[in-house]
Amino acid sequence: MTQQTTSWASGRASAVPDSIFTRMNQALAQARAAGLDIIDLSIGSSDQPPPPQALDALRAATHDPATYRYPLHRDTAPLREAAARYLSRRFGVQLDPEHEILPLIGAQEGLAHLLLAVTDPGDTLLLPDPCYPPYYGAAAVAGLTVEPLPLREQHGYLPQLEDVPAGLNARALLLNYPNNPTSAVADLSFFEQVATWCRQRGTLLIHDHPYAELTYGDYRAPSALQAGTEGVVELHSLSKTHHMGGFRVGFAAGDRSALSALARVKGAIDFHAYLGIQAAAATALDLPERLGREAARRFEERRDALVPALRDHGWTVQLPQASMYVWGRPPGLTDSLDYAVRAAAQTGVAVAPGRAFGMGGEGYLRFALVQPPELLLRAADQLARLPAGSPLPNL
Repeated sequence: MTQQTTSWASGRASAVPDSIFTRMNQALAQARAAGLDIIDLSIGSSDQPPPPQALDALRAATHDPATYRYPLHRDTAPLREAAARYLSRRFGVQLDPEHEILPLIGAQEGLAHLLLAVTDPGDTLLLPDPCYPPYYGAAAVAGLTVEPLPLREQHGYLPQLEDVPAGLNARALLLNYPNNPTSAVADLSFFEQVATWCRQRGTLLIHDHPYAELTYGDYRAPSALQAGTEGVVELHSLSKTHHMGGFRVGFAAGDRSALSALARVKGAIDFHAYLGIQAAAATALDLPERLGREAARRFEERRDALVPALRDHGWTVQLPQASMYVWGRPPGLTDSLDYAVRAAAQTGVAVAPGRAFGMGGEGYLRFALVQPPELLLRAADQLARLPAGSPLPNL
């Protein structure tokens, strides 16, 4: 008797794109089996420690039994107020912490829930191409129709809104500057123009802003909220700028109606982060800006090591002003996934293929600056010995 296997995957789950990084993991396993040293530059997870003050706040909370219960909305007031102080101090934006700020269990979770809260299945989402891969998954789970918004090098990887098809009724536009994967930046006038464009069309502007403080030199990233909060929601994360990725904590800020809808969705799904994590996040947000600048300089030093080394080997790569990524291409590259898989399997150096971020990323590779300068230089040297167009190895 043949036993039939039932698939319990919903249409939503089935619509989530497969991860290209599965093949990358196979290639790295092959490299380990061959005894190669692994230099993993494929994932943007900060290797820096969280601020010690934040860890002290968390440590103290673990000794307080009052923090062990389910956190309700009223319990998030200290974090919401700290977020409001941060936005005021950093961007000059005055927000009501009760109605215009909402804590998140990570900005990635926040985006997925926000799309569920402000859209209906079949609505159109304007999505940059290339973009952070989980954006595609969040759109699929919400049942949205994605309209690609090309980001091109000749335009500084900024979307050309005049190219959006006439008559397209987009429910939301999702942007991310400083940008992942391209490291592109935007100025305040850009956000003002985009916010006006969205308001004229009844489109919600969603700005994912996890790299707000990872900026280099004199550049300081603006906030979309500086263009006004009406029809604008910005997502902030402590994963990158405060090196608290595993804590899963961030916040949404902006339009009251959108945040009210998000709060209703979250109220049906979660009880907010552990109070000790909230205390750590609030402490981190209140720290002086100079501490964040010191951390950003470490990534800047890595950028200044890697970019010249890649250029010396013939790569085409720009010098990023922000983020924790370098976006470039070696001479002769035609298939970014092929190259990234071969690089991992044959050299032990893992980089992210541009295709993982959408077809607009094909022809490029992304380096995450998550290793010290000496390892970045070694990675550049090892990749220089890898032909850009060799056949794919058997995996």
